[in-house]
Amino acid sequence: MRNLIDIFTNQIKEAIEIGVKAKLSANSNPIQNVLICGLGGSGIGGSLVQNLTLKNSKVPIILNKSYELPSFVSTNTLVIISSYSGNTEETVSCLKSALKLDCKIVCISSGGKVEELSKENNLDFIKIPGGHPPRACLGYSSVQLFFVLNFFKIIDSSFKNELEKTIELLDSEKTEIQKEAKHLAEKLVNKFPILYAADNFEAVAIRIRQQINENSKMLCMHNVVPEMNHNELVGWRIKAENQVVLFLRNKTDLPRIQSRMELNKTVINEYAGNVYEIWSKGESNIQRAFYTINLGDWLSLYLSELRQVDVIEVNVIDFLKEELAKEQNV
Repeated sequence: MRNLIDIFTNQIKEAIEIGVKAKLSANSNPIQNVLICGLGGSGIGGSLVQNLTLKNSKVPIILNKSYELPSFVSTNTLVIISSYSGNTEETVSCLKSALKLDCKIVCISSGGKVEELSKENNLDFIKIPGGHPPRACLGYSSVQLFFVLNFFKIIDSSFKNELEKTIELLDSEKTEIQKEAKHLAEKLVNKFPILYAADNFEAVAIRIRQQINENSKMLCMHNVVPEMNHNELVGWRIKAENQVVLFLRNKTDLPRIQSRMELNKTVINEYAGNVYEIWSKGESNIQRAFYTINLGDWLSLYLSELRQVDVIEVNVIDFLKEELAKEQNV
């Protein structure tokens, strides 16, 4: 895992090359909405791209993390199937349902049932390198989504230049990112981390939460501003030293969001064990998001080392899949 996090920018470079070479076919009907199907390490790419394209996407982009397709899927829907292994049970179920409809389907996977079904049904298929934990391959899955959306003219091509600049940023800031991540890990070890971010940065918070869950074997929660100001903030009224809050900040967040963040800190400081901040770096939303994500990946790794747990092991998820497979065979 350390090596996979260390070479994250190489993964983005390779993903760009894959995206440029991808062979996609046009849809006979105009695309009026996009549905991205994927869960866990495969699904977070969809969450991220949805956040990052919110202001320039020409049609709604909806996430689907379920077994079933929503009823609006039609001949004017682009359904993107994202499963790193190609065997994600829920996503394969969505693909089978989509095949019964006359919608446009594009699949992104390293193989498995998704590749098999793609070949059988002559679907557009983008193959990404396999053999790694899905959570370590965000660069592959998220970058392909940008290229797919661009091919169907849902977003413009400016993301390509932003990804190149992201690579430069992460490479130049690598030492500082690791230093900050290690410092935060020492503060968060054996605590209950609570992450807060602006609503348009939620995917980054989700990503860090998931990495702390899987890599560090720790519970963690997240919420967004301003929504949490209308409910969760009221819950802060008992001193809890084991609860550590981490605000994910951007200098470009709306002024009212900045004000809310500062006021939240004032309230929460009275009750949380500690409150810390991560300030993103970069000139664009893509750069800032990937910067914070990379820092969060390192944070989760250092937490796993401090806790002396196996960063790769996910036995409880394997158990769940095995038991579900038994039920299918009954």
